[in-house]
Amino acid sequence: MKLIFATQNQHKAKEIQQMMPVGIEIKTLRDIGCHEDIPETADTLEGNAAMKAQYVVDHYKVNCFADDTGLEIDSLNGEPGVYSARYAGEEKNAENNMDLVLKKLNGVQNRKARFRTVISLMLDGEEHQFEGIVNGTIRQERSGTEGFGYDPIFQPDGYTQTFSEMSMEEKNKISHRGRAIQKLVKYLSSLS
Repeated sequence: MKLIFATQNQHKAKEIQQMMPVGIEIKTLRDIGCHEDIPETADTLEGNAAMKAQYVVDHYKVNCFADDTGLEIDSLNGEPGVYSARYAGEEKNAENNMDLVLKKLNGVQNRKARFRTVISLMLDGEEHQFEGIVNGTIRQERSGTEGFGYDPIFQPDGYTQTFSEMSMEEKNKISHRGRAIQKLVKYLSSLS
């Protein structure tokens, strides 16, 4: 079965393909010729994930799943949350986003945060949602070279490394996206 993952992000697609059961091939928006910027105007992760998946189904008539992820920081009242990708501006610059978070947390003791991913699967006209959460803390400075987004400043609970210091395989086992994908994979596996 081919499933379209509503993303242009090859990192995310590669991460997810490694977790899929045999027989499920993940394709990205690029693979179906979708280059438009899909609207993400909902004010929740659930709403954005559903909006993206539905857009692909409506315009390309394929089964699809989409995700939306937010970094939610306790002392910033859940910011950046649904605005994580665009926190420091519309250009979606990860370095600028991390700079803004570190600036806002300068001198703040409570650095508790969580990554939350919501996946919306549109399969044969039905929607199914899956959520994954990982708790952790925001480091004082960047560390590591792997991953993307806020990975260099996020240290998951129970670990001494940031996501950016872990291998993709290590991160997949415990990450928010990994946990949501595991639920998706379990669901897809139950269909065969």
